[in-house]
Amino acid sequence: MIRVQAENFDVGAEINALSKGNPSIGGICSFVGLVRDFQHTKEDETRVSAMTLEHYPGMTQKKLEEIEAIARDRWPLEEVLIIHRYGRMEPGENIVLVVTASAHRKAAFESAEFLMDFLKTKAPFWKLEEDEQGDGSWVDAREADDEAASKWEK
Repeated sequence: MIRVQAENFDVGAEINALSKGNPSIGGICSFVGLVRDFQHTKEDETRVSAMTLEHYPGMTQKKLEEIEAIARDRWPLEEVLIIHRYGRMEPGENIVLVVTASAHRKAAFESAEFLMDFLKTKAPFWKLEEDEQGDGSWVDAREADDEAASKWEK
């Protein structure tokens, strides 16, 4: 299941709903991404007061569905949940939730990592960070994220 939404989410409630009534699930792996209060760059550490994520709804949904299908093809997954927020968020708020459930932990761990690496590098979201003065700057892709994602390419 994929949801791209402005509203925040309850991690525990989402995981409980995902696994309820499925006794085939032996392991669940989850990742929650939060808004930080700083942007660490090579030059300095800038305080962040808010972050805004923008996206194109149809394109984003389609791309996330494609990557979910790849994960389901590569690993024996019982359930997959991706929730990604858009709009303006403040430090400490949830941005993203990835949950994978499988009969075995290895598939759950690997598929969750795969999905997060994809979200960081290929999902069509654009991030604007505001500093304490209210000035915004668009965030460029990070080389380390691209390197992490490259291990999954086949």
